[in-house]
Amino acid sequence: MKPHWISGSNKFWFRESHAPEDSTFVYIDPDQGLRQPAFDHDGVAKALRQQGVEASVTNLPFVWIDASDDCATVKFRAGEKNWEWTKDGVLTPIQDDIHEGDTTEMLKPLTKEEYTTESSKETAIKFVNRTKWRVSLYWIDSLGKEKHYQNIEPGHAKSQHTYEGHIWRVTRASDGEVITSFAAESEKKTAVIEEGLPTPKLLAEAPGNLSKRQSNGTTDGAGIFFKDNNVWFRDTNGQETQMSTTGSEASPFSNLTYPSPNNKFVVVFQSTPAQDHTVYEVESSPYDQLQPRLHQFQYLKPGDNVTIDRPRMFDLTNQREVPTDNALFENPYQLYALNGGWNVEGTEYRFLYNQRGHQVFRVVGMSTQGDVRAVIEEKSNTFIDYSNKLYYRELTSSNSSELIWASERDGWNHLYLYDMKTGKVKNQITKGKWLVRSVDYVDEAKRQIWIKVFGAVPGQDPYYAHLARVNFDGTGFKILTEGDGDHSWYFSDDRTTFTDSWSRMDMAYKTVTRDAETGNMTTDVSSGNLDYVLWPIPERFAAPGRDNTTLIYGLIFRPYQMDNSTKYPVIEKIYAGPHDFFVPKAYTIHDEAHHIANEGFVVVLIDGMGTNWRSKAFHDVAHKNLKDAGFPDRIAWMKAAASTRPWMDIERVGVYGGSAGGQNAMGALLFHNDFYSVAAADCGCHDNRMDKLWWNEAWMGYPVDQSYEDSSNVANAGKLKGKLLLSVGELDTNVDPASTMQVVNALNKADKDYDLLFIPGGAHAVATSDSYALRRTKDFLYRNLRGMELPK
Repeated sequence: MKPHWISGSNKFWFRESHAPEDSTFVYIDPDQGLRQPAFDHDGVAKALRQQGVEASVTNLPFVWIDASDDCATVKFRAGEKNWEWTKDGVLTPIQDDIHEGDTTEMLKPLTKEEYTTESSKETAIKFVNRTKWRVSLYWIDSLGKEKHYQNIEPGHAKSQHTYEGHIWRVTRASDGEVITSFAAESEKKTAVIEEGLPTPKLLAEAPGNLSKRQSNGTTDGAGIFFKDNNVWFRDTNGQETQMSTTGSEASPFSNLTYPSPNNKFVVVFQSTPAQDHTVYEVESSPYDQLQPRLHQFQYLKPGDNVTIDRPRMFDLTNQREVPTDNALFENPYQLYALNGGWNVEGTEYRFLYNQRGHQVFRVVGMSTQGDVRAVIEEKSNTFIDYSNKLYYRELTSSNSSELIWASERDGWNHLYLYDMKTGKVKNQITKGKWLVRSVDYVDEAKRQIWIKVFGAVPGQDPYYAHLARVNFDGTGFKILTEGDGDHSWYFSDDRTTFTDSWSRMDMAYKTVTRDAETGNMTTDVSSGNLDYVLWPIPERFAAPGRDNTTLIYGLIFRPYQMDNSTKYPVIEKIYAGPHDFFVPKAYTIHDEAHHIANEGFVVVLIDGMGTNWRSKAFHDVAHKNLKDAGFPDRIAWMKAAASTRPWMDIERVGVYGGSAGGQNAMGALLFHNDFYSVAAADCGCHDNRMDKLWWNEAWMGYPVDQSYEDSSNVANAGKLKGKLLLSVGELDTNVDPASTMQVVNALNKADKDYDLLFIPGGAHAVATSDSYALRRTKDFLYRNLRGMELPK
C-alpha cells in the first residue's frame, strides 16, 4: 500500500483493494487516528451514472484522485472528462488538469543528452515501447560512445539493469533514427517510448581538444586544454605549456577534469580503453525483409581487458604534473571519484578503487604534494560484493571529515563510522548476526541513521525487511516496525509519520501508521484477507541445509484439486544467482507456480547457500563455484519436506530456470543427477567464460582459472543423465546464444540425447516471453515427469 500524502502534511489517501474489481478510496489522518472513506462513493457513483458514465460503489471508473486537505474536494478523470466532487455532494465537470498516477515513478525524456556519470548505485529502467517500430537501446558511455544492449518489439516492455547517472539512447531499430534518451535515476523507474517525443540534442563523442568540465575559474580562454592526447595549460597571455608527457593514442587523457576548490590543482584521468569484443548474431527471419540480417554489439567477457583509468595530479600554479605512485590502484576493475573527489580543504583528492577480481576495495587519497594513501581498505579471500553492498556517505555537516561505510568484515553487512583524516574507524555503528540491507535516511543534525535490516528480529524469516534507527555512535538501536512479515514503508514529507505495511506469502497485507520517533502505531489503516484466492495458499517451509544447522527457506505450492493419497512429482523453479535471493517474501500471486502446480505437480522455490543477503559465509559458497548453486541445501530441504508430506514424490524431481537459472537447471542433471531427472534450461550462461564480464568475474574472480572450467556445463556435458530441454533465442543480447550452442556441440560429441528449442528472432528468456516456447517447456516437464502429454 502506497500512501498519497496531501498538501505536504502527514494526512494521506490510498486506494484499498478488497478483491479484483472491488476497491475503495480511504482517507487517513494519523494525528486524529482517523480512518474514513475519502469521499461518498455511493454519491459519486450515482452522479456519474446520471452523466452517462458507468460506475458502481466498489468499482469506480478511476484509480487516482487529486484531493484537497481533509478531502473536502476530490478531482478525478472518468468518461473522458475531468470532474470535481465536493463533500456537499456536487459533481461538476471541470477544465482543470488532473494529476493521474505517480509521475515520480516515470522518467522524463532528456531534451539534451549528457555524459554518463560513474556510479556504484545499481538501479533499473523499465522501457515500455508504445511505438509501432522495433526500438534499440544504447548505453552512452562516459566518452559519448554508444553501446547496443537490446531491442524491444512494438507493444512490449523490458527491464534494463543500469546505474544511477547512466544515459540510455533509444533509436528505431530499422534505420537508427534517434527517438529519445533517458538518464537513469537512483530509484527504479519506467521510461515510456512513444511517437511524438522531442528528439534530444545528441551528445557527440568527446573530442580530443575539449574538456567536459571547466578545470578552473580563469577567463580569457585560460585553463586546461587537450592536444596530442596530453594535458596542456594556456595562461591569460595565451602562453601554452604542455603539462603531461605520458599521453598517447593508446592511452590518452580522457577529458575528465576535477579541479580543486581553489582551482590551484586539478586531477585529470588518463585512460587505456577496454578492448573490443564483438559478438555477432544472425537474425534468420527479420520481420521486414526476406534475407537474414547480421547484428553485432560490444560485449566484454571474463578475462577481457577493461578500461584502465589512471588519475594524475597537476599543479596549475607551476604548470606541471605532480608525480604520484599508482601502486595502490594499478590493477583497477573500476575507479571513480568519491563524492566529487576533493576534501573540503582542497589538499587531497579521493577516489574509490575496485581491484580487478573484487578482493580488494579501497578509498584512495592523493594529496597535492603527491602522497598517496589508503584511507579505507577492504580485503577478502573470496569476493567483495561491491555491486550490492557498497555504501558510503561523507558527512557534510561535520568538521571532522567523517564517512559512513558499509563492510562485511565481521561476517555480516554492517555500518562503520570513519575518520577520513586519520583513516581510522571511530566506531562500528551496527553489530550483530543480522545485516543492513540498505540505508533509508541519514539525519546528520541528530546523528541518526534509518536503515532497512534483515534477520534482526529473532524467530522470523531472516529475509523479512524491518525498519530500524541507530545513532552514529552505535547506541540507541531500535526496530520501528512490528509484525511477522516482510515490511515496506513510506514517510510523510516532514518525516513525523510513516506507513508500515507487511505481509507474507501466506498472509495478506496489513498496514498501519506509526510515529516516526517511537514506532508506536497511530492508526489501523488496512487489513487484507486472502478469502478471494481460489488456489491453495503456498506453504512456507524451513529446514537445515547441508551443514545440518543453517536454516534454508522456501515455498511449497500444491495443486488446486489435491488428493492427499496421490504422490505428485516435484518441480523446482531455480535461480541461484549470487547477486540476490529469489523466493518471494511479501504476498504476491505467483501465477507461474500455481499454473504448473495445477497441472498435477508440487512446485517448490528455495534459496540455497551461495545466494545473497545472509551471512558472508553463506554467500561465499558461490565463490569460484557457481556450479554449486546451493544444490546440497535444496536437496536436503526437499527431503525434509517430503519426510512429512507423503504426497511429495521426490523420486520424480524436475527443475527449470532461465539465464543463470538455465545454467543451474542443466547443472542439476550434470552434478546431481541422482536426485534430479528432468531439466528445462532456457538461455543459460552454460560457461561463465562466455557470459558478461562484470557478473561472472564478480563471483568467479580474475584471472580466469580452472574454476571456470570446473563450473562449465560445456566442459561437463558428458556427465549428463536424465531428460534435458535446451531453449534459446537467436537474438539474445544478455547471454550470448553461442553459450547454448556450445553445450549442444559438447552433447553431440558426447553422444547424449537432449531436446533443443531454438526461437528465431527470440531475445533473452524466450521460455517465459514466447508463448510457443513456454508451452513447449511446460509440455516437456509434464511429459517426462508424468509420462503423458500436457492436455490441450
